[in-house]
Amino acid sequence: MMFLRSFAICLLGAVSHALGQRADLILINANIHTMAESGQVFQSLAITSNKISALGSNAQVMKTKSKKTRIIDAGGKTIVPGLFDSHLHVIRGGRFYNAELRWDGVKTLKRALGMLGEQAKRTPKGQWVRVVGGWNEYQFEEKRLPTLDEINEVTGDVPTFILYLYGKAWLNKAAITALDINANTPNPQAGLIEKDENGDPTGLLVAEPNAFILYSTLAKLPELSGEEKINSTIQFMTELNRLGVTAVMDAGGGFQNFPDDYVITDSLYKQGKLTVRLPYFLFAQKKGTELADYSRWIGMVDVGHIHSNDESEEDYRVAGGGENLLAEAADFENFLLPRPELPPTMQPNLVPIIELLAKNKWPFRFHATYDESISKVLDVIEKVSKQTPLATPWFFDHAETISEQNIRRIKALGGGIAIQHRMAYQGELFMKRYGKAAASAAPPIKKMLEIGLPVGLGTDGTRVASYNPWIALQWLITGKTIGNTQVMKTENTLDRNTALRLLTSGGYTLLKDKTKGIIELGSVADLAVLSNDYFSVPDEEIHAITSDMTVLDGKIVWADKEFKTLGPARLPVIPDWSPVKYYGGYQTK
Repeated sequence: MMFLRSFAICLLGAVSHALGQRADLILINANIHTMAESGQVFQSLAITSNKISALGSNAQVMKTKSKKTRIIDAGGKTIVPGLFDSHLHVIRGGRFYNAELRWDGVKTLKRALGMLGEQAKRTPKGQWVRVVGGWNEYQFEEKRLPTLDEINEVTGDVPTFILYLYGKAWLNKAAITALDINANTPNPQAGLIEKDENGDPTGLLVAEPNAFILYSTLAKLPELSGEEKINSTIQFMTELNRLGVTAVMDAGGGFQNFPDDYVITDSLYKQGKLTVRLPYFLFAQKKGTELADYSRWIGMVDVGHIHSNDESEEDYRVAGGGENLLAEAADFENFLLPRPELPPTMQPNLVPIIELLAKNKWPFRFHATYDESISKVLDVIEKVSKQTPLATPWFFDHAETISEQNIRRIKALGGGIAIQHRMAYQGELFMKRYGKAAASAAPPIKKMLEIGLPVGLGTDGTRVASYNPWIALQWLITGKTIGNTQVMKTENTLDRNTALRLLTSGGYTLLKDKTKGIIELGSVADLAVLSNDYFSVPDEEIHAITSDMTVLDGKIVWADKEFKTLGPARLPVIPDWSPVKYYGGYQTK
């Protein structure tokens, strides 16, 4: 039916092709959703070099072939622009991907604990078992969290760390011993090491509300070797390609130090081995030194260009500052505890940082969960903008409870918002604390779009929500969490076309880039050939969509099923004990 519909649209005249250009690659027998405002759907496309050079019916596009043209029959599959995750910690996540056991998508706690036990048996001495984000108890049939007794039983004497959202983490007995945590170990500021009635640590770490205790503990765990980190980063990018992702805006992250922790992606970039476009933002790491950090970084790199004077290179670059510009401005999204109040010193300390970025024409992004925080930050941005024009792009990340008034203030200042599917993972906890009414439009995406704000969609993977972008789409379309709880009211959800635009051209709109995220003549050839038709599958099946073939810049970077022989060979996973070798990434059972 979809094939006939697209063919009919082509016959009605919504056809363009660039005659005279000989194609390198032609895809035929497809349902090509351009994601243009016109809603055009085509049967065939051609790629010349790295650009879309023809769109139309099979017969029309085949006129551009030559003897050297590669022709691929899409078999009626749906093709969309490559997905752009506008908030993902892929540089940090890539370094650790091969070391982490993913519970993303696991359907039962029994299965999750089974995986934990299996991994403990293969993990060598000196390494840890670690589960780091992408899950919650509501996804399990049992609808509960694991207990420390269960964790200790299946992991034995292998140190184990399990992160739960932004709120807490479990250490098994072996991990407590390895980290030398005892009855006399002090609690860090805004964190709790839970003790039993005898004053001994139980293994539970609690953010109160600062996640520093969780992430600083994670940072103490052993890392992979340099060779393994390279393999790990490639494996993570391949996993993203498998899901149809061709671009990521990296948001930095805690314990992600520039430039030291960027050597892996630097190396892969120089070798031409990055398989996602990767503009990245520099995240201030230490409270009290943020201004000094940005002053130093501004002296090291020109925004938009990294390690090179070649201004044509845009796919891997420093894109600006953030998402953390100032530690005092962090409003921790730990819904297990009340909203934190930002200290009175936040605004005067933020002013010189925003001034520095504005004067040096550095774009920036700003982490903010609550409207109260956004109001205070906007006061600073407005103050600075009166003296120094802001560099664009600039935008807020998250903004779950933002008010219409503040949306309009952002619009007036030329900013935007990057939203994520964090409520798909924390919606139940949010409702427990703030109620149904507050959750019914969190974030108020329809109001943002109505006002005309640039909006991009992403995941905020990997330490809390999953990196799977199709969950983000399912959440925006249904308003339901991964536990199938209706959190967002249906009148505040989006239709499928609008939602997908936020995950394709939306991120590029935030970056003021109009050449990507859409399939049209002259646009870069970033495509995903989908495993199922996104536009017709039942709502509850959207999250299970993958890409059978992903094209980046005109080249096939991932191919599966009937297209498998057309793609690059799969890189073996190292080290041999890596959970990725045995389970892969996102789980389906």
